[in-house]
Amino acid sequence: MPLNSPVESLVPTVVERLRLKPANSESGFVDGAWWPRSRDLVAEVPELATALAAWTGPVWRVAFSPAGWTVTVSELIYQGRLIRLEGINSQNVHLVHATGGTMRRVSLLVVPPHADLAAAERALAAASGQNNVTSPELLLDESGALGGQTVSTSRESDVSRWESEGGRGGKASVLE
Repeated sequence: MPLNSPVESLVPTVVERLRLKPANSESGFVDGAWWPRSRDLVAEVPELATALAAWTGPVWRVAFSPAGWTVTVSELIYQGRLIRLEGINSQNVHLVHATGGTMRRVSLLVVPPHADLAAAERALAAASGQNNVTSPELLLDESGALGGQTVSTSRESDVSRWESEGGRGGKASVLE
C-alpha cells in the first residue's frame, strides 16, 4: 500500500490519539482524553509517555483501574527511565492519571480502543474542550464511544471526582 493512500490517512496519529485542554482551562474531571489502540497498558504507555513529555516532563507513573486494562508488570523501562504502573481499584475505569518529572499530574479520559473513529473524535474533542467539566461517563455516553454499553454514574463517579481534585484514593493494588 502506498504511504499516502486514502486508507492510511484515516488512521489517527499519536497527536490525534491524545488531546489536552488549552492552558488556563478549568480542571473539572479530566485534563484531556487519550484513545489507546488496545487494553494492553504496557504496550500503550510508551506512546502516551512520548506524547505527554512536553506537558509533564518524563512520565514516571501511570495510575489506572485494573478492571480496564491488561497489565502483566508493575514497572517498565522506556527511554532509559522507569515508569511505574500502579493499579488502583477505586479509580474510575474510564481514567488514567500520568505523573511526570515536573510533578504535574494529568488526568485523562480513556476512550475505549474499540470506539469507532467518529465517536472517538467526539470524545477527544469534548474532553479537551476549554473549561469542560463533564464527567467521564457522560463524555463517553454523549460521544457514543461506548458503542451502546451503559456506564455507572454512582459512587465510582464521586470517587473519580475526588481523586481528580487531589484527593487520595483507597489502597493501591499493583499487579505483577
